[in-house]
Amino acid sequence: MITANEIKTRGVKAIEEALQERPRVGITVRGKVKYVVMPVEDYDDMRTRELDQAYEEVMEDIKNGDYTTSVKDHIQEIKNAL
Repeated sequence: MITANEIKTRGVKAIEEALQERPRVGITVRGKVKYVVMPVEDYDDMRTRELDQAYEEVMEDIKNGDYTTSVKDHIQEIKNAL
């Protein structure tokens, strides 16, 4: 963990040093973790996995017939969900 104050005083160097010790670093503000920093390559990998999972979920919905092609029905589903 890094404090927000440490980032104010040491800047990116504090983040770089912390990332050498672990893959992700939490930044605390007033004692609570508010942000997480990671290398952009790790972020890209995470986003790719999220998109792959979303794609698989959509394909499963299509396979199960759990979708609509009607705009009117879709709007009603959204209203019902709210």
